[in-house]
Amino acid sequence: MSWEKVKLGEISFCIQPGPFGSQLHNSDYADEGTPIIMPKDMIDGQIQHTGLNKVPEEHVIRLQRHQVYEGNLMVARKGDVRKCVYITEKENGWLTGSDCLKVVLNERLCYPRYIYYQLRSPYIGSWLQQISIGATMPSINTGLLSSLEVYLPPIEIQRRIADIFSVYDNLIENNRKQIKLLEEAAQRLYKEWFVDLRFPGYEDTPIVDGVPKGWSKQTLSDIADVTMGQSPKSEFYNDKKEGLPFHQGVGSYGRRFVVDETYSTSFTKIADANSILFSVRAPVGRLNFTKNKIVIGRGLSAMNHKQGKQSYLFYLLKERFFKDDIVGNGSIFASISKNELLSQQFIIPTQELIEAFDNIATNIDEKIAILDSQISLLTQARDHLLPKLMNGEIEV
Repeated sequence: MSWEKVKLGEISFCIQPGPFGSQLHNSDYADEGTPIIMPKDMIDGQIQHTGLNKVPEEHVIRLQRHQVYEGNLMVARKGDVRKCVYITEKENGWLTGSDCLKVVLNERLCYPRYIYYQLRSPYIGSWLQQISIGATMPSINTGLLSSLEVYLPPIEIQRRIADIFSVYDNLIENNRKQIKLLEEAAQRLYKEWFVDLRFPGYEDTPIVDGVPKGWSKQTLSDIADVTMGQSPKSEFYNDKKEGLPFHQGVGSYGRRFVVDETYSTSFTKIADANSILFSVRAPVGRLNFTKNKIVIGRGLSAMNHKQGKQSYLFYLLKERFFKDDIVGNGSIFASISKNELLSQQFIIPTQELIEAFDNIATNIDEKIAILDSQISLLTQARDHLLPKLMNGEIEV
């Protein structure tokens, strides 16, 4: 059975952009307050709750028309226009970012989570990319999103379809939770050993010049090989998997590993498999891993420990760049140059401790990689099934 198609605008109370221009300035941001959701915070169909920009209460009152509530959808207006998230109870009252569109659906006509799954489908994502405006920074507007056609079966069928995909999402989310617990365990161990100095044998290790004996001050250039990205010309980009995957910045970051979508037949700067990617433009300091060889653009650098201790290097960087754009010493970067990056100083422990930690952390990271691969398989199965359920090819 084939379902009817309707325009998204016909089943929505409103589709509107977030505040822009004089409505909201960077100077309005604060360390505490109500979060503002930007495309950078939208990862794998969910809102990442760390590194969010925030505004104090007086601005929230002024911007209340841009608040979102459970059941609303948010779509990236600029950049990767395929990004879409479903607002949950946890995000009630948060604000739409300037580079996003808020969609308030008419729940008498549609089931919001069903529409969310449809907007996240590969065929809708491809359509949004095709109609987006601009070569260097693709964008969509209210009119374009309103004209998007979606399948609309009876609302009970919508609920059943959404329930099927929720099973996949629950399995994926369970894996993500396990990954988070594993990452936290590794980071806790790093902090215990190398920040709190409760490493094996610390009781018998004297302190010399403020650091444990055998430890030393070194720069990033001493411990890692760093490649700064350089973007090929856009004429070499493609989505046909010709050449190597190309990554420009955090827009293609996953929760742990970059997601290969754009490819390039021009190989300007290369990052090998299992390289650590470090964002050098705002937000500075976000980390991801590569699963294979890729081309990196000017928003990224690739790092590899000189002795192959990648897990140690990863958690070292996570501890230093604990918050987007802010280094551990409090310095704020809108961008960071190669010299600034290479000159970052660290207290480096003995080789024996590095190897001991790296062995433990590598074991943890291998478990994380397995869980991430399971997530990829579940996502592929879900995305393969999605259009067949949406268009009525498979009945529920």
